[in-house]
Amino acid sequence: MHKLLVIQTAFTGDVVLATSVIEKLHTSFPGSQIDFLLRKGNEGLLQGHPFITNLLVWDKKKNKQKNLLQMAMRVRKEKYTHVINIHRFATSGLITFLSGAKYKAGFDKNPFSFCYTKKVAHVISEPYSANPVHEVARNQLLIADIAGKDWEFPKLYPSSADNEFIRQYQNGPYVCVAPSSVWFTKQFPAEQWVSLINQLPAHYQVHILGAPGDSQLGDEIVNKTVHAKVQNLCGKLGYLQSAALMKGAEMNYANDSAPLHFASAMDAPVTAVFCSTVPAFGFGPLRANARVVEIGERLYCRPCGLHGHKACPEGHFRCAKEITNEQLLWWTSRTT
Repeated sequence: MHKLLVIQTAFTGDVVLATSVIEKLHTSFPGSQIDFLLRKGNEGLLQGHPFITNLLVWDKKKNKQKNLLQMAMRVRKEKYTHVINIHRFATSGLITFLSGAKYKAGFDKNPFSFCYTKKVAHVISEPYSANPVHEVARNQLLIADIAGKDWEFPKLYPSSADNEFIRQYQNGPYVCVAPSSVWFTKQFPAEQWVSLINQLPAHYQVHILGAPGDSQLGDEIVNKTVHAKVQNLCGKLGYLQSAALMKGAEMNYANDSAPLHFASAMDAPVTAVFCSTVPAFGFGPLRANARVVEIGERLYCRPCGLHGHKACPEGHFRCAKEITNEQLLWWTSRTT
């Protein structure tokens, strides 16, 4: 029987997109053991996942090097037949190198790619490519030879307890707004979120979603809006609870960040706001009930990078500030 390990120790959104590989491996190797290695803090995404046998959690913040070697030795003892490393950096490459697996797949950008039996180029499409390649499709290339070329959607699996918990927030039609991002230039400005919420129809409850560290931003938005039904839930819901809440929303708003991928994984409606980055990089929404909103003009400075910046390099931040409420409210005409 096959014994497979998938590695993705990057950020939350990257793990969500990697679940597409889990779905495909389960379809191609039914009954096989599939384990997943991720960084500590992201394990809540995959708790109770029906196709994952074991979650391997690496603490990257405390005793990083010691924990890395311990994890590498643990992986080696497991005697995996296949290791699929979606992460592109040296730490995960070392684990793959030491795994002893006969099938080792990963991207060529990893410094340990010399040890892979299957090596794939990780190619980012041009900013305004007519046929951009999504990250899910790039990940699928790692297993195309053993699982076929067609990819499956990423999926998250909230538990019955998660669904029961969020029912208290589902007492009528609602909209979810995930206003934060790790990078300033990927984050729609707070004052524009406020302006948008003020124009949402009054009968919608608005839930502000985010991590505990986003609570201050959530409070700022709630305190400044004149909409009567806005609630800050930042830090009050787990990952899967947030995903479950998004599933039932009339609309979800998210930056180019993890909540956007939650929506794709839950087949939830989403309006994806792209400021300094562009969907062609491969991290846009995947489902039909989604729309990308971005500035209509091709700015000379956009995109200014793959991941964003702590401040607008040009000082004007036009890529965010010139997005209009009319663009963002595209869906309300069909629901009112």
